[in-house]
Parts: sequence; C-alpha cells; structure tokens
Amino acid sequence: GVMPPINLGSALPVGAVNASTIRNSTAGNGRSEKAASPAPSPKPAPIRSVALDPGAAPVDADRVRIVRQAVEAGTYPLLPARVADAIIAAGLLLRSGK
Repeated sequence: GVMPPINLGSALPVGAVNASTIRNSTAGNGRSEKAASPAPSPKPAPIRSVALDPGAAPVDADRVRIVRQAVEAGTYPLLPARVADAIIAAGLLLRSGK
C-alpha cells in the first residue's frame, strides 16, 4: 500500500536560547533556582580504536602538484559539460543507494 504523507506542520524559527526563559520554565518543578551547579568535570579523552582508524588519506602528492600547476597555467582541460555530467551521475548514485 501507499503510505500517506507525513505532515510536520510549520517549522519554528531557530535562534538564540534565552537563559532566563529556561530558568523560569524549570522554576516550577520544585527545585530552587539557586541550586548549586556541579563543578565541571574534566572531559574524558576520546577512546580511539585501531580498527576504526582510517589511516592516511590516499593522496597522490605528485598528481596534485601536476594538476595545480596546470590549473595555474590555464592548461588544465576543464570541460563544463563533463563536470556537469559527473555531478549529475554522483547525484544519481547517491539517490540509488549504490
């Protein structure tokens, strides 16, 4: 069957949070507004896993140098039609999930 569309209603504007609004809204929960705030705890070091380490990025420094020199010299063959085709193909791949 076909699922009906989900209506989320209108979005509320995003802006800065007013701290007094938050304090006022929590004042009626039985807690005192002047409760002592806990001392900030030191941030724990992130746990690093060797299995999740991607290693160095696969960059061919020589190729980057050659392309950079060609772009600076104006000899790099930039073809707008090929660039557009690649962008469209990448968008199609993202939508297909492959």
